[in-house]
Amino acid sequence: MKQLSLVICVYNEELNIKPLSVQIKAALKDIDFEAIFVDDGSTDRTREEIKAINDERFFLLELKKNYGQSSALQAGIDAASGEYVALIDGDLQNDPADIPMMMKMAKDESWDMVAGVRANRKDGAFLRKIPSKIANYLIREATGIRMKDLGCTLKVFTNESIKSIHIYGELHRFIPALLALEGSTKLTQVDVNHRAREFGKSKYNLSRTTRVFSDLILMVFLKKYMQRPMHFFGGIGIVTLGLGFLINFYLLMLKIFGHDIWGKPILILGMILVMGGIQFITIGIMAEILMRTYYEGQDKKPYRVKKIKPTNEY
Repeated sequence: MKQLSLVICVYNEELNIKPLSVQIKAALKDIDFEAIFVDDGSTDRTREEIKAINDERFFLLELKKNYGQSSALQAGIDAASGEYVALIDGDLQNDPADIPMMMKMAKDESWDMVAGVRANRKDGAFLRKIPSKIANYLIREATGIRMKDLGCTLKVFTNESIKSIHIYGELHRFIPALLALEGSTKLTQVDVNHRAREFGKSKYNLSRTTRVFSDLILMVFLKKYMQRPMHFFGGIGIVTLGLGFLINFYLLMLKIFGHDIWGKPILILGMILVMGGIQFITIGIMAEILMRTYYEGQDKKPYRVKKIKPTNEY
Protein backbone atom coordinates (compact mmCIF):
# COMPACT_ATOMS: atom_id res chain seq x y z
CA MET A 1 0.00 0.00 0.00
CA LYS A 2 1.24 3.47 -0.91
CA GLN A 3 1.53 6.05 1.85
CA LEU A 4 -0.54 8.55 -0.12
CA SER A 5 -2.95 8.60 -3.03
CA LEU A 6 -3.36 12.02 -4.59
CA VAL A 7 -6.60 12.55 -6.56
CA ILE A 8 -6.62 15.43 -9.05
CA CYS A 9 -9.78 16.12 -11.10
CA VAL A 10 -9.14 18.04 -14.31
CA TYR A 11 -11.30 19.40 -17.10
CA ASN A 12 -9.63 21.38 -19.90
CA GLU A 13 -6.52 22.20 -17.86
CA GLU A 14 -3.83 21.42 -20.46
CA LEU A 15 -1.55 24.34 -19.49
CA ASN A 16 -1.64 23.43 -15.79
CA ILE A 17 -0.71 19.73 -16.02
CA LYS A 18 3.05 20.00 -16.50
CA PRO A 19 3.75 22.63 -13.80
CA LEU A 20 1.43 20.83 -11.38
CA SER A 21 3.20 17.49 -11.90
CA VAL A 22 6.57 19.18 -11.30
CA GLN A 23 5.27 20.73 -8.07
CA ILE A 24 3.83 17.40 -6.91
CA LYS A 25 7.15 15.62 -7.46
CA ALA A 26 9.01 18.30 -5.51
CA ALA A 27 6.48 18.49 -2.65
CA LEU A 28 6.11 14.71 -2.19
CA LYS A 29 9.72 13.65 -2.80
CA ASP A 30 9.94 12.04 0.66
CA ILE A 31 6.56 10.28 0.43
CA ASP A 32 5.68 7.02 -1.33
CA PHE A 33 2.76 8.31 -3.39
CA GLU A 34 0.57 7.74 -6.41
CA ALA A 35 -1.06 10.64 -8.27
CA ILE A 36 -4.34 9.90 -10.05
CA PHE A 37 -5.38 12.45 -12.65
CA VAL A 38 -9.10 12.05 -13.34
CA ASP A 39 -9.87 13.53 -16.74
CA ASP A 40 -13.53 14.54 -16.69
CA GLY A 41 -14.13 14.50 -20.45
CA SER A 42 -11.68 17.25 -21.47
CA THR A 43 -11.92 18.54 -25.03
CA ASP A 44 -8.41 20.05 -25.21
CA ARG A 45 -4.96 18.42 -24.87
CA THR A 46 -5.27 17.67 -21.16
CA ARG A 47 -5.02 13.89 -21.61
CA GLU A 48 -1.95 14.19 -23.85
CA GLU A 49 -0.24 16.41 -21.28
CA ILE A 50 -0.91 13.88 -18.52
CA LYS A 51 0.46 11.03 -20.64
CA ALA A 52 3.59 13.11 -21.31
CA ILE A 53 4.47 13.07 -17.59
CA ASN A 54 5.78 9.55 -18.23
CA ASP A 55 6.16 8.60 -14.56
CA GLU A 56 5.01 5.29 -13.07
CA ARG A 57 3.68 7.13 -10.03
CA PHE A 58 1.25 9.15 -12.15
CA PHE A 59 -1.95 7.61 -13.49
CA LEU A 60 -4.55 8.82 -15.98
CA LEU A 61 -8.13 7.84 -15.26
CA GLU A 62 -10.25 8.80 -18.28
CA LEU A 63 -14.00 9.26 -17.92
CA LYS A 64 -16.10 8.71 -21.04
CA LYS A 65 -17.75 12.13 -20.80
CA ASN A 66 -18.00 15.16 -18.54
CA TYR A 67 -19.77 13.93 -15.40
CA GLY A 68 -18.97 16.84 -13.07
CA GLN A 69 -16.63 17.28 -10.15
CA SER A 70 -18.43 15.05 -7.66
CA SER A 71 -18.50 12.01 -9.95
CA ALA A 72 -14.89 12.62 -11.01
CA LEU A 73 -13.79 12.80 -7.37
CA GLN A 74 -15.65 9.58 -6.60
CA ALA A 75 -13.95 7.83 -9.52
CA GLY A 76 -10.55 8.92 -8.23
CA ILE A 77 -11.35 7.93 -4.66
CA ASP A 78 -12.52 4.49 -5.81
CA ALA A 79 -9.19 4.02 -7.61
CA ALA A 80 -7.07 5.26 -4.70
CA SER A 81 -5.21 2.64 -2.67
CA GLY A 82 -3.03 4.75 -0.38
CA GLU A 83 -3.09 4.74 3.40
CA TYR A 84 -4.05 8.42 3.11
CA VAL A 85 -6.01 10.05 0.30
CA ALA A 86 -5.54 13.71 -0.66
CA LEU A 87 -7.81 15.74 -2.93
CA ILE A 88 -6.43 18.72 -4.84
CA ASP A 89 -7.63 20.94 -7.68
CA GLY A 90 -5.90 20.74 -11.03
CA ASP A 91 -5.80 24.51 -11.64
CA LEU A 92 -2.63 25.27 -9.59
CA GLN A 93 -4.58 27.31 -7.05
CA ASN A 94 -4.00 24.68 -4.34
CA ASP A 95 -0.36 24.23 -3.33
CA PRO A 96 0.92 20.61 -3.21
CA ALA A 97 3.57 21.78 -0.73
CA ASP A 98 0.83 21.88 1.96
CA ILE A 99 0.09 18.16 1.63
CA PRO A 100 3.02 16.73 3.69
CA MET A 101 2.12 19.04 6.59
CA MET A 102 -1.55 18.03 6.43
CA MET A 103 -0.68 14.36 6.12
CA LYS A 104 1.67 14.53 9.13
CA MET A 105 -1.04 16.30 11.10
CA ALA A 106 -3.59 13.59 10.22
CA LYS A 107 -1.14 10.84 11.20
CA ASP A 108 0.28 12.32 14.41
CA GLU A 109 -3.06 13.52 15.78
CA SER A 110 -5.24 10.69 14.39
CA TRP A 111 -7.59 12.89 12.36
CA ASP A 112 -10.06 11.32 9.91
CA MET A 113 -9.87 14.46 7.78
CA VAL A 114 -7.66 17.52 7.64
CA ALA A 115 -9.30 20.19 5.48
CA GLY A 116 -7.57 23.20 3.99
CA VAL A 117 -8.71 26.76 4.67
CA ARG A 118 -7.79 29.32 2.03
CA ALA A 119 -6.61 31.96 4.51
CA ASN A 120 -5.53 34.52 1.90
CA ARG A 121 -7.77 33.64 -0.99
CA LYS A 122 -6.73 34.87 -4.44
CA ASP A 123 -10.15 35.08 -6.07
CA GLY A 124 -12.52 37.85 -7.09
CA ALA A 125 -14.69 39.21 -4.27
CA PHE A 126 -18.04 39.51 -6.05
CA LEU A 127 -18.12 36.24 -8.00
CA ARG A 128 -16.18 33.98 -5.63
CA LYS A 129 -15.45 35.23 -2.11
CA ILE A 130 -18.81 36.75 -1.11
CA PRO A 131 -21.00 33.87 -2.46
CA SER A 132 -18.57 31.41 -0.84
CA LYS A 133 -18.81 33.10 2.57
CA ILE A 134 -22.62 33.09 2.40
CA ALA A 135 -22.71 29.44 1.34
CA ASN A 136 -20.23 28.42 4.06
CA TYR A 137 -22.30 30.22 6.71
CA LEU A 138 -25.55 28.58 5.62
CA ILE A 139 -23.97 25.12 5.46
CA ARG A 140 -22.41 25.52 8.92
CA GLU A 141 -25.70 26.61 10.45
CA ALA A 142 -27.77 23.94 8.72
CA THR A 143 -25.46 20.95 9.21
CA GLY A 144 -23.59 21.87 12.38
CA ILE A 145 -20.24 21.25 10.66
CA ARG A 146 -17.97 24.02 11.92
CA MET A 147 -15.66 24.31 8.94
CA LYS A 148 -14.54 27.75 7.75
CA ASP A 149 -13.99 26.89 4.10
CA LEU A 150 -16.07 24.01 2.79
CA GLY A 151 -15.29 24.99 -0.80
CA CYS A 152 -11.57 24.30 -0.57
CA THR A 153 -10.81 21.08 -2.45
CA LEU A 154 -7.47 20.50 -0.70
CA LYS A 155 -8.16 17.86 1.94
CA VAL A 156 -6.37 14.83 3.38
CA PHE A 157 -8.28 11.76 4.64
CA THR A 158 -7.55 8.35 6.01
CA ASN A 159 -8.39 5.70 3.45
CA GLU A 160 -11.05 4.18 5.70
CA SER A 161 -12.89 7.46 6.27
CA ILE A 162 -13.07 8.63 2.64
CA LYS A 163 -14.04 5.16 1.40
CA SER A 164 -16.96 5.11 3.86
CA ILE A 165 -18.89 7.72 1.86
CA HIS A 166 -20.21 8.05 -1.69
CA ILE A 167 -20.37 11.42 -3.44
CA TYR A 168 -23.41 11.82 -5.69
CA GLY A 169 -24.78 14.77 -7.66
CA GLU A 170 -22.72 17.80 -6.59
CA LEU A 171 -22.20 16.85 -2.95
CA HIS A 172 -18.42 17.36 -3.07
CA ARG A 173 -18.99 20.59 -1.11
CA PHE A 174 -20.53 18.55 1.70
CA ILE A 175 -17.83 15.90 2.19
CA PRO A 176 -17.32 16.85 5.90
CA ALA A 177 -21.07 16.53 6.48
CA LEU A 178 -21.15 13.16 4.69
CA LEU A 179 -18.28 11.96 6.87
CA ALA A 180 -20.12 13.10 9.98
CA LEU A 181 -23.21 11.16 8.86
CA GLU A 182 -21.03 8.03 8.68
CA GLY A 183 -19.76 8.57 12.22
CA SER A 184 -16.43 10.32 11.57
CA THR A 185 -15.92 12.85 14.37
CA LYS A 186 -12.20 13.52 14.04
CA LEU A 187 -12.41 16.37 11.53
CA THR A 188 -10.17 19.43 11.61
CA GLN A 189 -8.93 22.26 9.42
CA VAL A 190 -5.71 24.17 8.85
CA ASP A 191 -4.72 27.28 6.90
CA VAL A 192 -3.19 26.53 3.50
CA ASN A 193 -1.66 28.53 0.68
CA HIS A 194 -3.92 29.69 -2.12
CA ARG A 195 -2.77 31.06 -5.44
CA ALA A 196 -4.33 33.01 -8.26
CA ARG A 197 -5.20 31.09 -11.42
CA GLU A 198 -2.55 31.60 -14.11
CA PHE A 199 -3.75 29.39 -16.96
CA GLY A 200 -7.14 28.35 -18.24
CA LYS A 201 -10.62 29.51 -17.25
CA SER A 202 -12.49 28.98 -14.01
CA LYS A 203 -15.43 26.57 -14.23
CA TYR A 204 -17.24 28.41 -11.43
CA ASN A 205 -20.20 30.73 -11.98
CA LEU A 206 -23.11 32.04 -9.94
CA SER A 207 -25.51 29.52 -11.51
CA ARG A 208 -24.17 26.99 -9.02
CA THR A 209 -25.79 28.93 -6.16
CA THR A 210 -29.21 27.32 -6.65
CA ARG A 211 -27.59 23.87 -6.72
CA VAL A 212 -25.85 24.59 -3.42
CA PHE A 213 -29.19 25.47 -1.79
CA SER A 214 -30.82 22.34 -3.24
CA ASP A 215 -27.98 20.16 -1.95
CA LEU A 216 -28.16 21.91 1.42
CA ILE A 217 -31.84 20.93 1.78
CA LEU A 218 -30.88 17.35 0.94
CA MET A 219 -28.04 17.34 3.53
CA VAL A 220 -30.33 18.67 6.27
CA PHE A 221 -32.83 15.91 5.45
CA LEU A 222 -30.11 13.22 5.45
CA LYS A 223 -28.66 14.50 8.72
CA LYS A 224 -31.97 14.59 10.60
CA TYR A 225 -34.25 12.07 8.91
CA MET A 226 -32.15 9.56 6.95
CA GLN A 227 -33.09 6.72 9.31
CA ARG A 228 -36.60 7.94 10.11
CA PRO A 229 -38.14 9.58 7.02
CA MET A 230 -41.66 8.82 8.27
CA HIS A 231 -41.11 11.32 11.09
CA PHE A 232 -40.63 14.05 8.47
CA PHE A 233 -43.20 13.16 5.84
CA GLY A 234 -45.64 11.64 8.31
CA GLY A 235 -45.51 14.72 10.56
CA ILE A 236 -46.33 17.03 7.67
CA GLY A 237 -48.99 14.61 6.45
CA ILE A 238 -50.77 14.34 9.81
CA VAL A 239 -50.87 18.14 10.28
CA THR A 240 -52.08 18.68 6.70
CA LEU A 241 -54.67 15.91 6.93
CA GLY A 242 -55.88 17.22 10.29
CA LEU A 243 -56.36 20.75 8.93
CA GLY A 244 -58.23 19.33 5.94
CA PHE A 245 -60.58 17.35 8.17
CA LEU A 246 -61.27 20.39 10.36
CA ILE A 247 -62.12 22.53 7.34
CA ASN A 248 -64.36 19.82 5.86
CA PHE A 249 -66.09 19.28 9.22
CA TYR A 250 -66.76 23.03 9.44
CA LEU A 251 -68.22 22.98 5.92
CA LEU A 252 -70.30 19.92 6.78
CA MET A 253 -71.84 21.79 9.73
CA LEU A 254 -72.61 24.75 7.46
CA LYS A 255 -74.32 22.42 4.99
CA ILE A 256 -76.35 20.75 7.74
CA PHE A 257 -77.60 24.18 8.85
CA GLY A 258 -78.71 25.01 5.33
CA HIS A 259 -75.87 27.14 4.01
CA ASP A 260 -74.62 26.78 0.46
CA ILE A 261 -70.98 25.69 0.45
CA TRP A 262 -70.53 24.83 -3.23
CA GLY A 263 -67.87 26.96 -4.99
CA LYS A 264 -66.34 28.35 -1.81
CA PRO A 265 -62.51 28.58 -1.97
CA ILE A 266 -62.30 27.04 1.50
CA LEU A 267 -63.97 23.88 0.14
CA ILE A 268 -61.22 23.47 -2.47
CA LEU A 269 -58.58 24.16 0.22
CA GLY A 270 -60.03 21.48 2.47
CA MET A 271 -60.02 18.90 -0.33
CA ILE A 272 -56.44 19.75 -1.30
CA LEU A 273 -55.26 19.46 2.32
CA VAL A 274 -56.88 16.06 2.77
CA MET A 275 -55.41 14.69 -0.46
CA GLY A 276 -52.04 16.28 0.28
CA GLY A 277 -51.96 14.83 3.78
CA ILE A 278 -52.68 11.33 2.45
CA GLN A 279 -49.91 11.75 -0.13
CA PHE A 280 -47.34 12.91 2.44
CA ILE A 281 -48.10 9.93 4.69
CA THR A 282 -47.86 7.59 1.68
CA ILE A 283 -44.50 9.12 0.69
CA GLY A 284 -43.31 8.61 4.27
CA ILE A 285 -44.23 4.91 4.15
CA MET A 286 -42.47 4.50 0.79
CA ALA A 287 -39.38 6.32 2.09
CA GLU A 288 -39.28 3.99 5.11
CA ILE A 289 -39.35 0.97 2.79
CA LEU A 290 -36.57 2.47 0.63
CA MET A 291 -34.49 3.25 3.72
CA ARG A 292 -34.73 -0.36 4.88
CA THR A 293 -33.86 -1.57 1.36
CA TYR A 294 -30.84 0.77 1.33
CA TYR A 295 -29.43 -0.68 4.55
CA GLU A 296 -30.48 -4.32 4.29
CA GLY A 297 -29.86 -4.68 0.54
CA GLN A 298 -26.21 -3.65 0.98
CA ASP A 299 -25.79 -5.22 4.41
CA LYS A 300 -25.15 -1.73 5.78
CA LYS A 301 -25.70 -0.91 9.43
CA PRO A 302 -27.49 2.21 10.71
CA TYR A 303 -24.61 2.66 13.16
CA ARG A 304 -20.80 2.59 13.16
CA VAL A 305 -18.82 0.95 15.97
CA LYS A 306 -15.88 2.96 17.26
CA LYS A 307 -14.23 0.01 19.04
CA ILE A 308 -15.00 -3.06 21.15
CA LYS A 309 -12.69 -4.91 23.49
CA PRO A 310 -12.79 -6.73 26.87
CA THR A 311 -13.23 -4.51 29.92
CA ASN A 312 -9.98 -5.79 31.45
CA GLU A 313 -8.05 -4.22 28.58
CA TYR A 314 -9.25 -0.68 29.27
